[in-house]
Order: sequence, then structure tokens, then C-alpha cells
Amino acid sequence: MSIPKLFRVTVEVGDLESATELYRDLFGGDGERHRGARHYFDCGGTIVALLDVSQGGLTPTPGPKSLYFAVEDIEAVHERASRLGVLAPYQVHGEPAAEVIERPWGERSFYVVDPWGNDLCFCEDGTLFT
Repeated sequence: MSIPKLFRVTVEVGDLESATELYRDLFGGDGERHRGARHYFDCGGTIVALLDVSQGGLTPTPGPKSLYFAVEDIEAVHERASRLGVLAPYQVHGEPAAEVIERPWGERSFYVVDPWGNDLCFCEDGTLFT
């Protein structure tokens, strides 16, 4: 029996247009619009699906804490996140989550919180704890 492969994660949002713009800027890619109030971003074989639940009369519920992304140029992603105003306001192990630093488990990373409460972490490729 093989272990299941994670292929898509749904991130609930309350405004598909502004969420698409934010994630397009944050990820540095366009993604693709789909029917059903969805916009998909292929993140290395796993789809991040923005889903506007407000179109069905629901309030977005933040997803898992956190979604982790490996990136080659962490400084460039950090600059985009800072410009977008989505750097995390909390601390991780007593250190600012918003800063690019080496975490106690060896990853060089920083955290983001989108306007709908979804938590993301960007880690420098080559430092990933797997």
C-alpha cells in the first residue's frame, strides 16, 4: 500500500479578486481561474486552491496552521510579503515570525497571515527540515 499524495489544499477567502491579486503578487505567478469561485496556483505539484466561500453566503474559515512553501529566493518573497502588508504579527519560539531567520529546527524562514486568517510559512530551499 502506498502513502497518499497531497495534490491540493483549499484556502478559503472572502473576496476572490483581491485574494487572487494578493497570492499572485506573493507567489510571483498568475495561477489559473476555475469555475466555482476558485483560482488555482500550482506550487510544485500541489495546488493551492483559493475558494471564495462568501459567494455561497459563508464566512471564510482559516486553513491549517501553517502551509509551508520552499522557495529559492527567500529575500524576494519576503520583500513581496512586506510590500503586501501580510507579514505575521506573532512570534515563533520567542523570535519575530515576520523576520527571515534560522529557526530552532534549522530552517531559514518567515511567516505570513493573509487577510482571511490563513497562515503561510516560506522556507529557504536547502534548509528544509523534512
